[in-house]
Amino acid sequence: MSRGQQRDYYEILGVAKAASIEEIKSAYRKAALKWHPDRNPEHKEDAELRFRESTEAYSILSDAQKRQIYDTYGHTGLAGAGAQPDFNGTIFQDFHDIFGDIFGFEDLFGAAGGRRGGRSRAKRGSDLRYDMTLSFDEAAMGVSTKIRVPRMEYCEACNGTGAKKGTGVVSCQACGGRGQLVYQQGFFTVNRTCPACQGAGQIVKERCADCRGQGRIERERTIELRIPPGVDTGTRLRVQGEGEPGPNGGPAGDLYVVLEVKEHKFFERRGADLYCTVPLSIAQATLGTELQVPGLNGEETLKIPEGTQGGAVFRLKGKGLPDPHGGGRGDLYFHVRVLTPTKLTREERKLMEQLHATMKVENKPAERDSNIFNKVKDIFG
Repeated sequence: MSRGQQRDYYEILGVAKAASIEEIKSAYRKAALKWHPDRNPEHKEDAELRFRESTEAYSILSDAQKRQIYDTYGHTGLAGAGAQPDFNGTIFQDFHDIFGDIFGFEDLFGAAGGRRGGRSRAKRGSDLRYDMTLSFDEAAMGVSTKIRVPRMEYCEACNGTGAKKGTGVVSCQACGGRGQLVYQQGFFTVNRTCPACQGAGQIVKERCADCRGQGRIERERTIELRIPPGVDTGTRLRVQGEGEPGPNGGPAGDLYVVLEVKEHKFFERRGADLYCTVPLSIAQATLGTELQVPGLNGEETLKIPEGTQGGAVFRLKGKGLPDPHGGGRGDLYFHVRVLTPTKLTREERKLMEQLHATMKVENKPAERDSNIFNKVKDIFG
């Protein structure tokens, strides 16, 4: 948990300050089951944070000495006494192993076979991420494509056992084939995964030459992908079951395709709406005109009425991007910029002088409630 956002430990677990150790343990069990990352694959980062908060709160409140310091001096007291929890990146696996028997994590988070001993449990495979870049047009129109994703798959030579064909496996002597080693820590009986067999309870006698005893080989898999129209940078597409296969026959994880969309030459995107700047001459703005402007499906006709002021915005309804979630289409907006000529020929200058002589304007500040003031405010506001 971030030290800049230290919440009250009792609040995190939802217990009173007078709560007994059994109430604290029960509250932590509920929080751990609710926020365990394996149970929240769609919101894994938020779940990890909340699981970490709950675990940190439990580690303090379940320790009588640390709890007394916290009750008296709060987080500052823990820091001064050197009693702050120190969790590294393996926090979730550590607590999974340590409290597996007490809280029943193995039974509740996908362990097939229902054994406490830890032998060859089927687990869900890892999720994979694939980053993909699209052109603006591809994102706007949608596209069907194929991607090649490297992933670990079971070795066909040994059927995923890691053992050389014809040799098989033997029971692990370190753990007696149980897959776990049992330790006593205070009033806890701690079961840890056996490091010799990695929890399998079995050891390969002779390694498979193809996979070097790993049971899996990296291969590239071709996957057909349909990208819906209107996606944007950061869009995440889930392809169910195309992650890595689960150990011991467990279900495969998912593949997440994360998109990055290149910027367009003319359009600025704001959600499903598109914005574009169009230059006008003084004559076009004054007299009005009809322009051919860029659109997503070719050129569009934009009518400019006479007397158009610089900064005016025109909308072509329904000419923007489609909503990938089925919410219709956005609009296409054109912002008008009136260009003032910087160099004039003699003839042009003469004509401008004649025009100037017939169009007198008093150059005094606009009153706050005038039309001119309001138009300028809209442009710059």
